[in-house]
Amino acid sequence: MTTRNKKTFATRVSAPTAARVLALSALALSMAACTTVFESDKVDYKASKKAAPLDVPPDLTQLQKDNRYAVPDGSGVATASGMQAAAGSQAAPAAGVPAGAAAIGPVSTDAVRIERAGDQRWLVVKQTPEQLWPKLREFWNDAGLPVATESEATGVMETEWVENRSKIPQDFLRNTIGKVFDRAYSTGERDKFRTRLERLPDGSTEIYISHRGAEEVLTGAQKETTVWTVRPNDPTLEAQFLGRLVARLTGATTPEQVQSAQAKVDNAAPAPQRAKLVGNIVEVDEGFERAWRRVGLALDRVGFTVEDRDRVQGIYFVRYVDPDASSKDGFFSKLFSFGNDDKAKEAQRYRVLVKANEGGNSSAVTVQDNEGKPDASATAGKILSLLNDELK
Repeated sequence: MTTRNKKTFATRVSAPTAARVLALSALALSMAACTTVFESDKVDYKASKKAAPLDVPPDLTQLQKDNRYAVPDGSGVATASGMQAAAGSQAAPAAGVPAGAAAIGPVSTDAVRIERAGDQRWLVVKQTPEQLWPKLREFWNDAGLPVATESEATGVMETEWVENRSKIPQDFLRNTIGKVFDRAYSTGERDKFRTRLERLPDGSTEIYISHRGAEEVLTGAQKETTVWTVRPNDPTLEAQFLGRLVARLTGATTPEQVQSAQAKVDNAAPAPQRAKLVGNIVEVDEGFERAWRRVGLALDRVGFTVEDRDRVQGIYFVRYVDPDASSKDGFFSKLFSFGNDDKAKEAQRYRVLVKANEGGNSSAVTVQDNEGKPDASATAGKILSLLNDELK
């Protein structure tokens, strides 16, 4: 066990529990000779269903679960929240989706395409969002990552915070005592994943998976307390789950088929650099449709809270907390400050505008304040810099 895990272990186990560990060590040791040590996968979230939950409140906003997936057509209500309100209590299926569409089986391998820009990867699947939605919910639940929030109106599904148990060292101590007191071991890390669906004109769907990580850091003079902080998103995890999703959607069952699906994601050829920061504008060398979708993924990966979006006008309504302006409570505690009005006020509202340039072959991304006016502040510059790093 590493020094870090030893410290984390100490914070997890009370004196009575420690006594029980010592009392049953002999039993655990006798059991060790009869057990088989399996090579662990890079991700193992199923075993973490019994782990202690992440001790932070949920996100600033909660997505509603009863809304139909829809994309604005340029007329009527444009924002996602407006469509939710307009839908009201209607229970009818989304327009153009036949009853039972969600029961459609696996797609052919030719119906799933992997695209890549930098370290961003996504799937293009020849099925509608309505057909894919229940499959995605089932996929995450089966992966040991229960869905926490979902909104068919905005095409966003987000999992609970869960621990990746494969990161726990599989040493002699872990394989003996840990078999009896599995919850006593913790990596000090949690992960959650956000899935975003975008409908294409031909009825196909783009699927984006973005990762968010949290890390428990020891604090205090004697390192006696812990606090949860943000850690960078992991493109490797995103790619691994995209590979698993390809296998799931295509009905892959044999190890060879699953490995082939993962190889397609890992080996997807990256596109050339597509974005550069020029003054207060991120110039994207892509048309509006592609730029709009990639900006949405970038916002997810960076960790913005997207409160609403207006695809017709090309606007994402977001909340952002400037880490440099954060108080002693820390950036992460503010980001997850649901129910705390004082902290919620510190997460300023901005508009991220995506607009097609003349000719339609490129786009410009800018930041506006909450009133829709151009924002040239230092914080707006940081937002553009973060987006540029993701869009390159």
